[in-house]
Amino acid sequence: MDFLRILLSLLVPPLGVFLQVGLGKHFWINLLLTLLGYVPGIAHAAWIIGREGGRPAHS
Repeated sequence: MDFLRILLSLLVPPLGVFLQVGLGKHFWINLLLTLLGYVPGIAHAAWIIGREGGRPAHS
């Protein structure tokens, strides 16, 4: 499942974060980073998915 999240994060970073943590603060931070610059959104999404492994984070 992490592979799918990472793949989606490369295409649409907020979607990958949403699948990992839901509509919490990390989703909104990622959406803002993606709007400000696509690469920071990807980096944040990869960090969230890598940090949390296979378990959902608590916002």
